[in-house]
Amino acid sequence: MMQLTHAEENYLKAIYQLSEAGKKGVSTNDISAEMKTKPASVSDMLRKLGEKEVIEYRKYYGVHITEEGKKFALRTIRKQRLWEVFLVEKLRFAWDEVAEVADELEHVQSTILIQRLDEYLGFPKFDPHGDPIPDEYGDVRSRPRLPINEIDINGTGQIVAVKDSSAAFLRYLDKVGAYIGARIKVLEKVEFDGSIEILVDNKKTIFMSKDVAANILVMV
Repeated sequence: MMQLTHAEENYLKAIYQLSEAGKKGVSTNDISAEMKTKPASVSDMLRKLGEKEVIEYRKYYGVHITEEGKKFALRTIRKQRLWEVFLVEKLRFAWDEVAEVADELEHVQSTILIQRLDEYLGFPKFDPHGDPIPDEYGDVRSRPRLPINEIDINGTGQIVAVKDSSAAFLRYLDKVGAYIGARIKVLEKVEFDGSIEILVDNKKTIFMSKDVAANILVMV
C-alpha cells in the first residue's frame, strides 16, 4: 500500500473536510487558512499529492480529492476520532484538550491496533465532539442535525455535536453547562441581536449569542 507522510495525511484530511463542507473545488487559499500556512507551501504539497493521485488540481478550478484520496482521509479521520474517544473516556482528558494529542496519534499505521482500540471502546459511532467515526470500511454514519439558532421557539432536541471545536469554545460550553447529550428547549429568541435563551435538561436556563447557538448542533 502506498504510504503518505504525516504532513500529506494532514493536508489530505483537511482537503476532504473542506470538500465535505460543500466546497466544490477547494482553493489553495481555503487550504492555506485551514492549515495555517503560506499559499506557496500549499502549492508544493498539492504537487506531491497530485503525483500520488490522491487529489486532482487544476489552476482556477481548485482541488478535488480522488476516491483513493478519500480512503486515506477517512482512515486518518477514523484514527483521530477513536483516539479522541479513548483520551476522554479512558484517560479523563477534557474534550478541549484532546485535539493536539489525537493529531499525533492519528498517524499510527498499525491496522490491528486501531481494530483493537475500536473493540476496546465498544465500537463508538461518534467522537467527544459529536462527529461521526468512519468504520473500518470508510462508511460514515450521519444523523440529521440543526444548529440551535435554526430551531423554533418551544422546539426541543438533544445536543449531538459542535461545529467549532476550538479549545476556547469548548471551555465556554463547559462553563455554561452545554454538553454533548444534553436535552434542550428553545425558550426565546431576541429579535434585536438574535441571542437565544434555552433550557438545558429541564432545569438550567442559558442565554447565548447567535454565533454560539449557530455552532451547537442539535438532533431534533
